[in-house]
Amino acid sequence: MDKASVLKLQCGPFGLTVGERTLIMGIVNVTPDSFSDGGLFFDRADAIGHGEALAAAGADIIDVGGESSRPFSEPVPAQEEIERVGPVIEELARRLSVPISIDTHKAQVARHAISAGASMVNDIGALGLDPDMASLVAEAGVAVVLMHMKGTPKGMQVDPHYEDVVGEVGEFLADALARAEQAGIDRTKIVVDPGIGFGKTVTHNLLLIKHLSGLQALGAPIMIGPSRKSFITKILGNGDERREVGTQAAIAVAALYGAHIVRVHDVERTRHTLKLVDALKNAAGSNEP
Repeated sequence: MDKASVLKLQCGPFGLTVGERTLIMGIVNVTPDSFSDGGLFFDRADAIGHGEALAAAGADIIDVGGESSRPFSEPVPAQEEIERVGPVIEELARRLSVPISIDTHKAQVARHAISAGASMVNDIGALGLDPDMASLVAEAGVAVVLMHMKGTPKGMQVDPHYEDVVGEVGEFLADALARAEQAGIDRTKIVVDPGIGFGKTVTHNLLLIKHLSGLQALGAPIMIGPSRKSFITKILGNGDERREVGTQAAIAVAALYGAHIVRVHDVERTRHTLKLVDALKNAAGSNEP
């Protein structure tokens, strides 16, 4: 159980300290087909209201996405994605005092979102799926999340194989971080994410969470997104309550092993979980070496 190192993360005008406590990224899916809450917030007003509610519940970052990245999902045209997320981001950026993130791997979508007020790009392709994304992020001066994914959402869960999942994911993220810096993106604006559920089996996901502390050597904030992923129900069984209990357990373990940021659907429960986890991590007394 490793205490996360304290780092600075600059999201546009927002300066965040990560590591003193575990930060929460709240998810707003403006999609009809996301694996967990598809359709619930597809209406623009519902999405805006949900983003406000997540911030009120304690979210440090709001992540808005207009294309589902669930396994076997079909891609959405960039213009349609823009029409889904643009007005939501613009209104949330006007109403909230926390960073707004755009969950996209398309530079065209990211560009529009940044102009609407987004100060972070959460890229499942780690700047590798669109040749224009790295330069856009660098020029805009926004933060970026570099996530590991094996393949693409449509085929990533078709028999994913690794010789050493922990080592290979760590090497991928180290290379992605180096490429981002070479493109002109400052280290204080980069977050890494091992990509739980993105081209991984249940065992792969468990190993990545168990050995999460190894990613601290990269010197960048670590984000993880186990929220309501299928590996939880494959272990605990189906049902919303089991999935949520499993989510909180995975969040607690990830935070204990060094996650700086957790990406979740249920901010309220996560805030309570992390209050206890962070207290345990930061506890000090006469028994300290």
